[in-house]
Amino acid sequence: MEKVNVFDILKERGFIAQATHEDEIRELLGNESVTFYTGYDPTADSLHVGHFLQAVAMRHLQMAGHRPIVLIGGGTTMVGDPSGRADMRQMLTQDQIAENGEKFKEQLSRFIDFSDEKSLMANNADWLLKLEYIPFLREIGAHFTVNRMLQAEAFKSRMEKEGGLTFLEFNYMIMQAYDFLKLNETFGCKMQLGGDDQWSNIIAGTDLVRRKEGKQVYGMTFNLLTTSDGKKMGKTMAGALWLDREKTSPYEFYQYWRNVEDASVEKCLALLTFLPMDQVRELGSLEGSEINKAKEVLAFEVTKLVHGEKDAIEAQNAARELFANKNGASENAPTTEIALLELEKGMTIVDALKVTGLVPSNSEARRLVTQGGVQVNDEKITDLAFNIHAELAKDGIIMIKKGKKTFHQIKLV
Repeated sequence: MEKVNVFDILKERGFIAQATHEDEIRELLGNESVTFYTGYDPTADSLHVGHFLQAVAMRHLQMAGHRPIVLIGGGTTMVGDPSGRADMRQMLTQDQIAENGEKFKEQLSRFIDFSDEKSLMANNADWLLKLEYIPFLREIGAHFTVNRMLQAEAFKSRMEKEGGLTFLEFNYMIMQAYDFLKLNETFGCKMQLGGDDQWSNIIAGTDLVRRKEGKQVYGMTFNLLTTSDGKKMGKTMAGALWLDREKTSPYEFYQYWRNVEDASVEKCLALLTFLPMDQVRELGSLEGSEINKAKEVLAFEVTKLVHGEKDAIEAQNAARELFANKNGASENAPTTEIALLELEKGMTIVDALKVTGLVPSNSEARRLVTQGGVQVNDEKITDLAFNIHAELAKDGIIMIKKGKKTFHQIKLV
């Protein structure tokens, strides 16, 4: 039986957006073990679901015998990538960036096998922070034209904004291109992968390696995870969908995928799980209430990959319990403990929504309440003056429901 080319696997599952030389890349991936890299700028203390899609792609490639390099952007994070941004990123200290980078390493180790040099971890701070400005401009800057750089979508969109594009950020493309050059020189890296918003930066890298080393290297981008109307997925009422269980609990993570729109189920199963495509298509073809079975499979499989099978089972059980018994307690459901004395005086519904992490801000809490999106013990609350108090507890539990499917328990202690 002929071995399936991993390029065809990625293509069939809907990963590939653009490639520098599609036929050559397919042939390369089918004929030899390729060292490739994906970069992660540690701008936060956790990866989010957009990063997870890149990790799944890396795992497909690694399973096919290719070697990933995970590049932590300890240097590039100090500049900030303007791609997909309407404003300049928050400036972080070197210590913050280093701490975030360590957390990224730990999380990525769940998906990528780093044993026996099957994959490598590098940090561009090791070379970028040591550069001398004038030598770097002469050696690398001479290969970039401002005219060409300004054609990049990331730069064009920022130039049109009121705040404009800082010279600091303008250097980002050159730095990322230099990363590819260094990884090619040091590890024989032949390919860079990234989200489709990185296309201009990736092209800059392949051009630089060709100009400096006379070598053919390759770039490939993956489709971003979006809803059917083109909005980025992974945004919740409380912010991003994080892979860190302290920032997004396994239950909340599970519930996000359990509640995705019907039109996105098949795409998410293809991109974010390793289920065979025959099964993906079969689940994606379900209609009406049957599609909920596919959503359960999606939520379970993605949660299992990120948090492990035990957490996935607990999250699934909690979701089923809460649907079956909306007022009842569940030991697996997300819970906030509040002292009985604190609730004897009462707590406003706005404060309760904030304390439980169901919303990120007072304004979001007020909007949710006034639009009828909150229930307490299965009673709709639309009065902003409503107080949560101890007498509402049933067996020590007050159940808050946000929207149609998100539950949270307040447990009196």
